[in-house]
Amino acid sequence: MDRTIEAARRGERDAQSRLLRQLQDPWYRMCLGLLGDADLAREAVQETALRFLQNLHKFRGDSKLQTWSMGIAINVSREVRRTTRAGGGRDLETCDMAAVDDPAGQVDGDEQRQALRAVLEQLPDRQREAVILRFFEQLSVEESARAMGCATGTVKATVHQALRAMRERLKQWM
Repeated sequence: MDRTIEAARRGERDAQSRLLRQLQDPWYRMCLGLLGDADLAREAVQETALRFLQNLHKFRGDSKLQTWSMGIAINVSREVRRTTRAGGGRDLETCDMAAVDDPAGQVDGDEQRQALRAVLEQLPDRQREAVILRFFEQLSVEESARAMGCATGTVKATVHQALRAMRERLKQWM
């Protein structure tokens, strides 16, 4: 991987293309989760790819390339959200439902996704970002902190607050 990164930094298109192919799906899932609109997510991924290539020389290797690049995707999504005020649904097919306790214990898969979609959309942006990174993208606390540009304790507290809020809202949903 390090050779590919170095080759991409030198402008080798084949290496850049390999990195973009590797990262585009995680970027898309993140952007879709944050923006809730497939078209906006695709636009955000395109902008993320441009910024990724423009800033690849700044990658120091202190974290995984994917973690570093997720920070770019988050920032692009924040900008898109500010300019469009997008709402809409989330792609919940891959989310770990065990992360949010099923208060009634009687909800099937489709109902779970519908309930989770509703409560995720009600979370503040920062909490939604933390939940998506931790449970959709399955990043560690440390990786999530790097992507969000904050301390690990902040991620832990933000996820805790988000899950507590989600549990309460799911109880109301039931």
